[in-house]
Amino acid sequence: VQLQASGGGLVQAGGSLSLSCKVSGISVSTNVMGWYRQAPGHQRELVARIFAGVGTYFVDSVKGRFTISRDYTKNTVYLQMNSLKPEDTAVYYCNSQGRFPWGQGTLVTVSS
Repeated sequence: VQLQASGGGLVQAGGSLSLSCKVSGISVSTNVMGWYRQAPGHQRELVARIFAGVGTYFVDSVKGRFTISRDYTKNTVYLQMNSLKPEDTAVYYCNSQGRFPWGQGTLVTVSS
């Protein structure tokens, strides 16, 4: 299984970014997929999750600002991040319940 996250970058507070995770080896339609992040000096945390059927989950700190979605045809999971804050600065990863190698992730830096 390979999970390739991309789309990070530098953005000012209040801005938006859209992350993509190209998945190979498993289907995003039949597996729970999640976006995680790890800020310097902090543990990796779950940010958002999309379930195999219907339903999503967001950590309280991003509710109302982030949206998670998937494209079955591209086997890709997305994270749309709006109203970004400096505390959203982290390396973002995708995974399925942490079952697979994490990969390099994609760095999001939000300047104040």
